[in-house]
Amino acid sequence: MSTTMSTEEFVKAIIARDKKTFLEDLGVRPPFKDPDSEVNIIADFTEYNPLHKGHLHCLLEAKNRVPKGLFVAVVPGPFERSGRGIPYIMTRQARAKAAIAVGADVVVEGPPMGIMGSGQYSLCLARMFQALDADYIPRGYKPHPEFQVLLDKIGKGVGVAPKPYRMVDMGTGEVLLKGKLHEDNYVIVSLSKSLTKINFNFQDKFIFIPRLEGVSGTKIREAIVTGVLESAEDILPPETIELLKGEIDNGRAPLHHVRDVEGIIYTANNASVPDLKSFSIMDERTIENLIQKRPFKSITEIEGCIARGFSRHHRQRVLSSLEVRVDRDDLTRYIDNYPSTIRILNYKNKEVLREFKKRIVHRRQEICQ
Repeated sequence: MSTTMSTEEFVKAIIARDKKTFLEDLGVRPPFKDPDSEVNIIADFTEYNPLHKGHLHCLLEAKNRVPKGLFVAVVPGPFERSGRGIPYIMTRQARAKAAIAVGADVVVEGPPMGIMGSGQYSLCLARMFQALDADYIPRGYKPHPEFQVLLDKIGKGVGVAPKPYRMVDMGTGEVLLKGKLHEDNYVIVSLSKSLTKINFNFQDKFIFIPRLEGVSGTKIREAIVTGVLESAEDILPPETIELLKGEIDNGRAPLHHVRDVEGIIYTANNASVPDLKSFSIMDERTIENLIQKRPFKSITEIEGCIARGFSRHHRQRVLSSLEVRVDRDDLTRYIDNYPSTIRILNYKNKEVLREFKKRIVHRRQEICQ
């Protein structure tokens, strides 16, 4: 990042660049060819925000079980906003570099999570696994005796649909479990539903790995904010700490509290009702509140207009929607064609890259380090 560019200007530049690429992808339909390689693909979706020892445990365990496979990490994605709608601590390029540093073979760009609903990005992930023709899908989970029945079903290739306070077998309609799930466990169930919807056979593909306990996101964030990264060295690999230090020194981190404030306020003050309705995630009550309470001078004032949503992260997602301004119809077309391009963020070496390209020759590829 240029020394004359502020962190907010850096974020604004990322959003503008990604918006251009996002719109270009809408018209791309990839070719389909038979792969030239039979190497196994271990495809894992992880935000690496940042990469901690829990992520490393899952990566190493999967590689240990499939020693000759290529570990492909799917790291989101355009606009640098998480599924919670919150900015990532580091750019995806930095997160990809961390993944390669600890043992991943290839890192590809995942979906733009922050501007989507959870079902939409789960569907995109399923389409990515299908595009990669994944042989194995490692997923960390929180062990619980009652959850085992769902793991058994999903391991056999049975889709399970998460419903309000119950989990349902998509084939028989049987209620398999009542109540809410731990977040990691919910992701597995939701992904099984999306894979079923796109007719991807995932029987015997999942590698379920009990999550490593003791990893505290709060402790990691405190270490990053204070700049004393060594205070979290028990849960952050040395590779992550070294990379974070470099990103901080170059003004590219931490970014998790940085938004295009000027752009959000401008949009909230000037966008027409049709424009606001066209943005992804926006709801009628929020639009009504924004129109009635204009003009705004701060993000806090805008946040006060955002109606309560089904998700506790709804407010942050709406802010990301105002920030990025992606049309709902464009987003639908994007998801329908996703992934139009497999974007390779980083890779271990040229030999690994050649093998990976041969394995997914049926998809349009692009290296964007």
